[in-house]
Amino acid sequence: MRTIFNYFILLLFFTGCSEAPIDTQHTFSDDPDIWPNYLNVTIPPNIAPLNFRVGDGSKKAGALFRTVGYSFQVSDKKGEIIIPVSKWKKLLKQAAGRSVTVTVVIEEKGEWLSFYPFKMHVAPEPVDPYLVYRLIEPGYELWNRMGIYQRNLESYRETAIVENKMTDGNCMNCHSFCMQHPERMLFHMRDTHAATYLLREGKVEKLDTYTEQTGGHLVYPSWHPSGKYVAFSVNQTQQAFHTNDPNRIEVFDKASDVVVYDVEKQEIVTAPSLFSPNAFETFPTFSPDGKRLYFCSAKAKELPVAYDEVKYSLCAIAFDPENRTFRAEVDTLYNAAQRGGSVSYPRVSPDGRFLMYSLSDYGNFSIWHKEADLYLIDLSCNYHISLNRFNSRDTESYHSWSSNSRWVVFSSRRMNGLYTRPFVGYIDENGEPRKPFLVPQKDLHFYDRFMKSYNIPEFVTGKVKVKGSEWSTVARKGQAQQVKYVE
Repeated sequence: MRTIFNYFILLLFFTGCSEAPIDTQHTFSDDPDIWPNYLNVTIPPNIAPLNFRVGDGSKKAGALFRTVGYSFQVSDKKGEIIIPVSKWKKLLKQAAGRSVTVTVVIEEKGEWLSFYPFKMHVAPEPVDPYLVYRLIEPGYELWNRMGIYQRNLESYRETAIVENKMTDGNCMNCHSFCMQHPERMLFHMRDTHAATYLLREGKVEKLDTYTEQTGGHLVYPSWHPSGKYVAFSVNQTQQAFHTNDPNRIEVFDKASDVVVYDVEKQEIVTAPSLFSPNAFETFPTFSPDGKRLYFCSAKAKELPVAYDEVKYSLCAIAFDPENRTFRAEVDTLYNAAQRGGSVSYPRVSPDGRFLMYSLSDYGNFSIWHKEADLYLIDLSCNYHISLNRFNSRDTESYHSWSSNSRWVVFSSRRMNGLYTRPFVGYIDENGEPRKPFLVPQKDLHFYDRFMKSYNIPEFVTGKVKVKGSEWSTVARKGQAQQVKYVE
């Protein structure tokens, strides 16, 4: 039966071509060697074409894509399968909620040989159309050129939101959106024009977030779903280098606390359980209903001496948005003292069902830890799930959810151990993950040549329309508004 199937596929593939169908006795029984590895991935119905290369690019190759009611073929002398956009869109429209079958063939010694067909599963739910990230060299202290960019995931088009060549070469970091909304955004500039820049109601605000009480500027933001508040941490961050360790660098906080910023009143509030000298509190994130604030907390240690003894638990505290107050009780969802790991980057799905976090052996800068993996909590029962299909032998760290709670984008160093690349994965309503895929590029050599890391990937429901010149004007000429600390 399989021989007849392969023969039929190749007849279909080469209909109208000069090449004859192969002798089916030479058909390979294994999967094709393609890069990126898109075998059996789950993809959204609105993603740009997933181009791929067959083998090392030295042989002529082709691929037949087919789903119910539609099929097309692509071939190339160097084995680069560049998929026509119009045909791809039609294919995914037909395949939504089903799958695409891909049959790959190569030419060897004048004969055409086929591989066993593989699937691309097409989910019924779309992904948010834009992805925002910072591009930066994977260095440790210095930067040359960086910026915050947005990529249309339905095409390959990337545009700059703001680049530091427009703001005198300063550092930019920690961009964040309110509920994936492109018109409610913030990020920080450091060094020249140091401030937090907040976009709301179509206007850019420049904020000086340093206060004597907090002893530092605000970092690591998380918007309240109402847009009225932003949770931040205040960190005294330092770094050190290992002489003989797989993790080349160690980044740690000598002190950190969590606060909440009132966007309308420009005031900072906090609570003793978030602002304690005996603990390091960091990485806050609000629940989708705005009534709960999650954060990471570790017992304070002498640093850097005890750097590998600092382990962060995942905690939560009730928040009253009407009165800007917190309950005294703190819930612990992951107890580092009992479980042994260390939590960073908690993020709650917009439907409130799941919380994803990164887990490493110690510390909370998991981007520098090769052992860092992603985990999921089903908040309905506090059940922890290891996302084995998302994880690799190298670092999985920062991640964010799509607005429909079905897609996650995460940073991974699985490709070469140095550069972070964005991967997108599907999680169904039961918390079951599917095989993720590398964000596609039109040029199959792009990731080999591109010498920057993708930092803090965030899904956005639309394009950020504020021009870079507007950010630049506010940075250069705007007067920073001083925020106030309220006891």
